[in-house]
Amino acid sequence: MTYRRWFVVGVAFAVIGALVAAFAIFYGSFSPRGFVEDKYKRAASRDIGRNAVAYTSPRSPSQVAKEVTDAWQPADQYVDGSGVYLRYDDDSVVILPIAAGSVILLERMSTAYPRYHSTVGSHWGWGRGSTVRGGGPGSGK
Repeated sequence: MTYRRWFVVGVAFAVIGALVAAFAIFYGSFSPRGFVEDKYKRAASRDIGRNAVAYTSPRSPSQVAKEVTDAWQPADQYVDGSGVYLRYDDDSVVILPIAAGSVILLERMSTAYPRYHSTVGSHWGWGRGSTVRGGGPGSGK
């Protein structure tokens, strides 16, 4: 009888675990990209080719940046008069002002860094987990 009880308890925990996992998969934001996709309105007309996917918000770039960075701390961040540039391990989140708020551009770092290099220059580190010493292979030695 005790084996049967443990089996029932094990099955109950497995079902609860599966429900929690399913909820997290369908309703969770597990990355900065997922957070932006869930929170802001898609604006396909503002995409930059296939590389930078656009979203919009009625809030200012600084307000949007605060929302994003409160949820996901960036590896590097650069702010100037043109916008807010957030670097994560694999993605960038670039928040630019528009007349009615902000446009939020999601892009892989492999294409974002060359696109925004003239703006972020050496302010964005390069590579996973780097901070301000970036710049590419061999730098900081």
